Amino acid sequence: MSYLEYAVKSAPTGFRKILYLNWPVAILLASVAGAGFLMLYSVAGGDFNPWAEPQMKRFALGFVLMLGVAMVPIWFWRSLAGVGYLVTVALLVAVELFGTVGMGAQRWIDLGFMRLQPSELMKITLVMFLAAYYDWLPAKRTSHPFWVLLPVIAIMIPTLLVLRQPDLGTSILLLAAGGGLMFLAGVHWAYFTVVVASAVGLVATVFQSRGTDWQLIKDYQFRRIDTFLDPSTDPLGSGYHITQSKIALGSGGWTGRGFMQGTQTRLNFLPEKHTDFIFTTLAEEFGFLGSISLLGLYALIIVFCIWSALTNKDRFSSLLILGIALNFFLFFAVNMSMVMGLAPVVGVPLPMVSYGGSAMLVLLLAFGLMQSAHVHRLR
Repeated sequence: MSYLEYAVKSAPTGFRKILYLNWPVAILLASVAGAGFLMLYSVAGGDFNPWAEPQMKRFALGFVLMLGVAMVPIWFWRSLAGVGYLVTVALLVAVELFGTVGMGAQRWIDLGFMRLQPSELMKITLVMFLAAYYDWLPAKRTSHPFWVLLPVIAIMIPTLLVLRQPDLGTSILLLAAGGGLMFLAGVHWAYFTVVVASAVGLVATVFQSRGTDWQLIKDYQFRRIDTFLDPSTDPLGSGYHITQSKIALGSGGWTGRGFMQGTQTRLNFLPEKHTDFIFTTLAEEFGFLGSISLLGLYALIIVFCIWSALTNKDRFSSLLILGIALNFFLFFAVNMSMVMGLAPVVGVPLPMVSYGGSAMLVLLLAFGLMQSAHVHRLR
């Protein structure tokens, strides 16, 4: 009996698939989203509009989408990995050619009924493609230079396209997620040593390019780096965001000022309070205990994903779940580091909490793939 025949026969059918879902992950995602609804209600001054109500509708749609994706056998999604990657790259090229501009960046395609951000979708299709690649590749070839070069090219193509939009935060996430999955697949550590050394050289080159004709990143991105290194250099300009964020974080103390009682939020000192900096709103209103509780929910989601990957006998499914968990970790780790001044402000939202449609729907789609791998694992 072939692997596929055995997998089909051993997989649950019908209503049993619902029972085999990784329900702890689903409940934890709903809990994190609930915290997000609460904070969006707060930052709107006690009103479900304009942020909380649309976010709740998107979550309901995304949760149904997650369940629908979970019901489809994982080997079907594996067969679409290459096509999905190529289609998403094509969408990134389409953004470059005739994308919609917003807030100084060209990142969206206007479909009429919604604006699609292909870079969000690439976070999933890249992980799917790499998981399928290493599932197909014999283990003895994993660290061969030729077979290492192919996934590197697959990672760099979308990364460079996203960087041109410009979207530094997402391009960093694509590099980190792709490199992390290669490491998990068993690529030799020496390659990563070379990458780290190259990254140091690249950072030095970026700084050398400042003010020249061949400047590698935008002026506002340099200002973000300057702000990260010393926010006091421009407290009312580029350093305003992080300065107000730190004030809000510190004023929350251990237990916070209370729900809807945050002064930085209520008096509109805190910028982007419903998107990138929503964690500081939570920290101000619920303090250290509220912040660590949210972090605990995130950590539990990661733990249950790792457990699902380790108990899965299918290499593609295991790598896919680990890649999704890694992406999820990078999301909240970068956002929290950003608002605490531990990393430059790169515009990465807090998963399931920050206001936004594309990010939430794509994230729930990713967890739908994770659930599909969990439901249809060999038993």
